[in-house]
Amino acid sequence: MRDKSHKEQIERWAKYVKENPDKWKSKLKPFLDAQIIISRRFFKKLSETSEGRIKLKRIKLLRTQK
Repeated sequence: MRDKSHKEQIERWAKYVKENPDKWKSKLKPFLDAQIIISRRFFKKLSETSEGRIKLKRIKLLRTQK
């Protein structure tokens, strides 16, 4: 279980989101966009090798089984 400071951080963030419904999105958007870009770059690089393509097929198969 996480410590008390983690819970406090979540509570602060929730309060900020409630009090600033328009501001929080602009703060979080650059971070999320960067995560998407990094993820796409990773999967593209992975698909460039035969081993990588096999791994991607396994991932897709696992996703469809859920």
